[in-house]
Amino acid sequence: MSVSDPTSYPGTPPAHGTDGDGTPLSTGRADAPERVVLRLARPYLNRLVGAGLLAAATEFAALALMSTATWLLMSAAGRPPLDRLTVAIVAVRALAIGRGVLRYTERLAGHDAVLRLVTDVRTRVFAALASRRDSARQHSGDALSRLVSDVEAVQDLLLRVLVPATAAGLVGVVAVAATTFVSPAAAGALAVGLLLAGVALPALATALTRRAAAELAPLRGALATDAVDLTHGAADLAAFGATDRARGAATDRIQRLAQIERRLAAAGFAVDALGVLVAGLTAGAVLLVALADGVNGVLVGVLAVGTLVAVEVALALVGAARQWTGLRAGLSRVAALLRETPTATAATPAVSPAPTAAEIRFNDVTVRYRSEGPPALDRLRLDLPPGRRVAVVGPSGAGKSTLAAALIGSVRPSAGRIILDGQELSAYPAELLPRYVGGLLAEAYVFHATVRENLLLGRPDATEEDLVAATVTAGLAGWVREQPDGWDTVVGEEGGQLSGGQRQRLALARALLAEPAVLVLDEPTEGLDPVAADDVLASVLAATPTHRSVLLISHRLRGLDAVDEILVLESGRVVQRGRHADLVATPGWYRDQWQLQEAAERGYLALGPLP
Repeated sequence: MSVSDPTSYPGTPPAHGTDGDGTPLSTGRADAPERVVLRLARPYLNRLVGAGLLAAATEFAALALMSTATWLLMSAAGRPPLDRLTVAIVAVRALAIGRGVLRYTERLAGHDAVLRLVTDVRTRVFAALASRRDSARQHSGDALSRLVSDVEAVQDLLLRVLVPATAAGLVGVVAVAATTFVSPAAAGALAVGLLLAGVALPALATALTRRAAAELAPLRGALATDAVDLTHGAADLAAFGATDRARGAATDRIQRLAQIERRLAAAGFAVDALGVLVAGLTAGAVLLVALADGVNGVLVGVLAVGTLVAVEVALALVGAARQWTGLRAGLSRVAALLRETPTATAATPAVSPAPTAAEIRFNDVTVRYRSEGPPALDRLRLDLPPGRRVAVVGPSGAGKSTLAAALIGSVRPSAGRIILDGQELSAYPAELLPRYVGGLLAEAYVFHATVRENLLLGRPDATEEDLVAATVTAGLAGWVREQPDGWDTVVGEEGGQLSGGQRQRLALARALLAEPAVLVLDEPTEGLDPVAADDVLASVLAATPTHRSVLLISHRLRGLDAVDEILVLESGRVVQRGRHADLVATPGWYRDQWQLQEAAERGYLALGPLP
């Protein structure tokens, strides 16, 4: 995603999707998915047109090769002087070689353009999926299906639908025009056959497969979700005795998918059989009409073979129509995400330096996940000026993570306003907001990559000194030094090669490296033992510059004497607020929890960790 012009920021709301030249990506929800996708192909239009012309030239070469070879064989049967056949012999060799060269060049040009486009589309789809972090409906399996299978539909739309259709249309027109010079009546018969093969049969194939094909993409997305649930969630499913039920649901989808694909295969076989019949009947009709029109024997043979080749090229439209029908559901899913993408990736203008300070204010903010449900946040008021450090505590379900999500812009308030530096938070472009507000959120993702690559996601231009400073603050530097590969240690899928504490430290170091103006830390010491948790929290607060604000969400109360204010949430409402010493001296949830945690940690320190 490109970054909006800072001169118009922050007074203007987020822009909608545009293509590479600034043209709006979508003018309305009524746009066909193909149009939404093809708007992105404008920067690569010259390459795609070249690929289409090369495909047409390849088919012309095939048509000319078969026609010339037929003339050569039939003429040679009469034993003419060799010099009469020399040109035809050379032409056959040249066309045979040229067809292969043209086909290779067409594939090279087409795939070059399409892979560039797919890279752009996949980037946009990833951005749209990332912006849905607040959506519980977005499962990782379905997201993977959209990012891989559905995006591949864009590639197939161009390479297997538009390019072959363009080539078939051009070859058909030229074949009919060339036949007209030999026999206008035969040209009419050929035109009828080409219309049947290139228009009627594709329409029939579309009608037979439309309904079944529309089910394929959502079904494959659901099956991908099942696969992720059955692998990554195997332990949870087993613990709740739900493995057989989940496996049964996946099996039902597999059977449904196989049934649809068998139905599509049967319909395809029937249409292909009709295509063979149309080719034969068209060749026979051209042959009879040409003979009746007084065409001599050699040219009749050329017309018959050329008709078979031309109709075969036109029958490629049947395959293109079948592909298009099967791709529409995937294209619709991609187009829906592309409409959500805020800006283009083609050009990224320079942006102003990242802010070093910002002021956040919550004015009676209420958040409801369901209109009829209870509020997750209820008329919350919070001031977070530059340099202020606020901790938010409370029982599970009190609304702490909702507060963090609202602060980073992934959850919109149902009522009230969130003000960032005098402007509504929702007015800030999504790609600029992390420069102002960001940090460590609950269940931060660790990628299957190296330690260095995971850290650089926080700040791609960070130096090794920056990496060392961030990992020292997070308490990870010692572990990195102990690894044989150091920064290049691969952490595994979702950080599977790390312990829970190491994974949390890595995510924390990445959040610190990003250096947002307002640092949000949601349970930064989760998974650490009490002593390590105290050390890491103290290190983070000490390393954060005094001009940067901090919002700390924690279930542990130790170390909170270092913050300026503590908010106690219950059922989305602030029930207590003040400094640590004042809350400990006041009856309420905070004092009760403090006493319980102190007793538990004294016992931990006395007995030591369990073996």
